Amino acid sequence: MPNKLLLRALAGETLPTPPIWLMRQAGRYLPEYRATRAQAGDFLSLCYNPELAAEVTLQPIRRFGFDAAILFADILLVPQALGLDLWFVTGEGPRLSTVTGPDDLARLRGPDDIHDRLAPVYETVRRLTESLPREVALIGFAGAPWTVATYMIAGRGTPDQGPAHALKSTDRATFDALMERITLATIEYLSAQVEAGAECVKLFDSWAGSLEGDDFETYAVAPAARIVAALKARHPGLPVIAFPRGADSRYVGLHERIGAECMAIDNGVSARWAAEHVQPGGCVQGNLAPTHMVTGGAALVEETRAIVEAFSRGPHVFNLGHGITPDADPDNVHRLIEAVRG
Repeated sequence: MPNKLLLRALAGETLPTPPIWLMRQAGRYLPEYRATRAQAGDFLSLCYNPELAAEVTLQPIRRFGFDAAILFADILLVPQALGLDLWFVTGEGPRLSTVTGPDDLARLRGPDDIHDRLAPVYETVRRLTESLPREVALIGFAGAPWTVATYMIAGRGTPDQGPAHALKSTDRATFDALMERITLATIEYLSAQVEAGAECVKLFDSWAGSLEGDDFETYAVAPAARIVAALKARHPGLPVIAFPRGADSRYVGLHERIGAECMAIDNGVSARWAAEHVQPGGCVQGNLAPTHMVTGGAALVEETRAIVEAFSRGPHVFNLGHGITPDADPDNVHRLIEAVRG
C-alpha cells in the first residue's frame, strides 16, 4: 500500500511531521484556478464538469505537494439535487429557492432520487483516483445537515443563521423533516463518493457554533453521528473528519459522540488548549488562522511552528482553522509548508 500520511494520522499514528492540506486549497487565490474557471464559464459548470473539476483539484497538489486532495465541489449541490434552484451571484455568493413550510418540503425529491443528478461529481472522484500521486490521499466531503439547512431555509448565507433558527422555533415539524431529508441524502451522497474512490470523508458544519444548548447536540452532533455510523456500516474502516466550526469548549468529547477519527478545529480555540482537551480523543486537524495566508511574515512561521509543537504528542493533520481566502498569497502557502516540514 502507498504511504499516505493523512490516512496514517487518521488511523491514530503520531508522525514526526504532520500531513498537511488546506481547506479551499483549490480556489481563487491561484491563477491557474481562475483560468480554469473562466474556461468552464461559471462556478456550477465547473463543479459539474468532471474533467475541469478534477483539474482544479489537482492544481494545488502540483504546485504545493500537499499530502491530500479534497474533491472540488460545493456543499449546495445536494440541495440542488433535492430540487432547489441554485445560482451564484458574482461578488455575493450562492442563492437558492427556499424551504419555509410543508408545501416546499413536499416538492423536494427523495434521497434515492439524487444519484443521477450528482453523477458528474462521482465521475470527478473516479478521475482523481487515476491521476493523483500514489502518496496523496483523496478526501470526499459534504455539508452537515444543519449548515445545509440554513442555506435551504434562508436562500443564501446569513450572518446569524436567523431564518433557520426562526423556522426551528415556529415550525419544528417542518424543520425536523427537512433535517431528516438532508441527513438521508448526505449519507447517499458520501457513500457514492466512497464507492467512486474517496479514501476518507469530511463533514463540514460551518455554522454549528450558532446552535445553543440542547440544539447543539440535537442538530449538530446527532445528525453527524448518524451519518458517520451509516457510512461506517456500509464502508468498514472508512476514516471520517468532522468539522463543527465554532464549537469552542464543546469540541471536548466529540470524537466519541460523533464517531469521527479526526476532529477539525477552528482557530477560535488555541492549539495548546485543544492538545490538552481534544486530542486525547483522537486525531485533530488545524488550526492556523487563515489571515496568516494573507499577511505572511514572521508571524506565519512562528504560529505554524507553535501549532505543530502543540500537537506533536498525538495524531495531527495540519490545516487552517477555516478555508483559505481569495486574497491569500500563494508564496505564503510555500512558507507555511516549509515551516511545517522544516
